[in-house]
Amino acid sequence: MRYAVCADVGSTFTKVAVVDLDVGALVGASAAPTTVGTDVLHGLDAAVGAATAGLGVRGAPWYVCSSAGGGLRLAVIGYERLVTAQAGRRVGLSAGANVVHVAAGRLGAADLAALRAARPDVVLLVGGTDGGDAETLTHNATRLARARWRVPVVLAGNVDVRDDLHALLASAGVPVTVADNVLPRIGVLAPASARAAIREVFLRHVIGGKRLSRGSRFGRLVRAATPDAVLTGVEVLADALGGDLVVVDVGGATTDVYSVLTPDERATGPGREVAGALWRARTVEGDLGMRWSAPGVVRAAVEERLLTGAECDGLAAAAAVRADDPGFLPAGDADRAVEARIAALAATVALRRHARGAATGERAGRDLRDVRLLVGSGGVLRHAAPADAAGVLGAVLADHAGGWALPRAARPVVDVDYVLAAGGLLAAEHPAAAGALLLRHLAAH
Repeated sequence: MRYAVCADVGSTFTKVAVVDLDVGALVGASAAPTTVGTDVLHGLDAAVGAATAGLGVRGAPWYVCSSAGGGLRLAVIGYERLVTAQAGRRVGLSAGANVVHVAAGRLGAADLAALRAARPDVVLLVGGTDGGDAETLTHNATRLARARWRVPVVLAGNVDVRDDLHALLASAGVPVTVADNVLPRIGVLAPASARAAIREVFLRHVIGGKRLSRGSRFGRLVRAATPDAVLTGVEVLADALGGDLVVVDVGGATTDVYSVLTPDERATGPGREVAGALWRARTVEGDLGMRWSAPGVVRAAVEERLLTGAECDGLAAAAAVRADDPGFLPAGDADRAVEARIAALAATVALRRHARGAATGERAGRDLRDVRLLVGSGGVLRHAAPADAAGVLGAVLADHAGGWALPRAARPVVDVDYVLAAGGLLAAEHPAAAGALLLRHLAAH
């Protein structure tokens, strides 16, 4: 048998999946605490050792993604907030980034100070369609060069001035990578080149800069930011499934939503998005989570009229306990019921925002009516009793009051074996195995 070792080094836990590449099957799995306090390789090696015990996988290739140390923090600078800056934000999310700052227009002293305060790992500098406005992009690149900016920059704006601005930034000592324009024409969003460039910068600069490991081995092992790997896995699954799908990943600090939709007439019709439609998209809800962001779930649920009265008071108290103790573990049936309720609210609000377009900036929202598969992910669902996990996804599918079109015939499933990241990691070099793995574990039930 040919094996591959796939690992996700998360902020809390490191998860490992061993895959038989000949048939696309999971043959081993384990998890271990991520050892951020010492060296992340300690936890990674421990998890790999447990997953591969007795399998005889010596020499098998390792495929690793990481969100440890806060993942990838991205700032976007564009020409106009509702067009190129919005397009850049969408592309950044699709690249697995946590978009921590968005600026639009000509940068001034206050804007530059706000950019520094956001502490991005990477800056995505965009602006102007090809052949369009070049003045704002030129001004902003010049401002970064004169400010002796040292955070890596991905330059993905108007191609007419790209080479000149690349030379300007490089001569000023700014680490700069060039990509194709994210918005070459109004209504046309082209994320692939910038997404690849952001991934390259993440691997070359960010992983080592977070000082997660003392040597260079970890940096050589990591191939992607975890959300980037997961979105790739979602894309592979959608292609193999031949239809629309949604993934809701409920974490301790954020709830991420991924969707892959079939392009329709809105892509070119009169109602098209000025900033372009991203048919394979990810959104991040930083106020919705099971631990650090649990109070945000309660606040958002109240705003969405999902919570009222006595239940609100009880959940608010439970959420505060979880926020104060991120290592909180449910101790009995009552705790597990609260976990399921918070997870259901987080998933419901996150999907409402995603579908309405509030999180993506799309005026028309995202039409989820043809979604065939709803995948739930995150530790709260993987470790829950099947009935509790089914209840969380059932609440999402039964949400008729959110102002968005419900999937008409979606089947819910939980990524119990945590194969989405593994499928994404394998996609480039082993596409057949990646597709078979995801179909076997998520779509063949």
